[in-house]
Amino acid sequence: MIDDYQSGPSPVPASTRSRPPAEAGERGAIFLDRDGVLNEDRGFVHRREDFHLLPGVRESLRALSDAGWALVVVTNQSGIGRGLYELADFHRLTEWMCRDFARAGAPLSGVYFCPHHPDAHCRCRKPAPGLLLEAAYELGLSLADSWLVGDRLTDLEAGRLAGVPRRVLVHACAASDQLHEGDQVAADLAAATQKILETSPVHRPESRRECDV
Repeated sequence: MIDDYQSGPSPVPASTRSRPPAEAGERGAIFLDRDGVLNEDRGFVHRREDFHLLPGVRESLRALSDAGWALVVVTNQSGIGRGLYELADFHRLTEWMCRDFARAGAPLSGVYFCPHHPDAHCRCRKPAPGLLLEAAYELGLSLADSWLVGDRLTDLEAGRLAGVPRRVLVHACAASDQLHEGDQVAADLAAATQKILETSPVHRPESRRECDV
């Protein structure tokens, strides 16, 4: 396991910590950026009072979870590296977010984050694919059967570099020449969820892993 302050999963769900790599499986994931996809992007959000879920997020995540997808958050958190907030602040907010989604019937399989300053040129800050590769390795996910939903082209690039074939850009505009094969555009997570479920309505391999929240 990589040290917390380098990169890696949040300690919530706890079962993602210090766990040996899972066997590669057939289960696909929905990789989700956090700020701008799940909650309003107000800039370096790290307090519960500043964390405002976007409309329809809980319902969308529950629909995806009910269809059998693993839900994995992959988020850049450079505010830690910039000294704007502490690692403990991120963990506290993540604990609340995981509990909230679990109560809504949409438990997260993992939360993976990069705490580095952009100038660090690390391997985990999106558009680098490190967070997705680490999640797939630890959770036994099939990247080839997965989707990614993000609000920036750097999110889509991370998915493409990791081998995620289907990627959806939400809450953003992009010129056609900025998109690659496999990239799609949707208004928000609810619209992205509709695209996913229309394309792959049920995804239930025999073996299903969940994390305790």
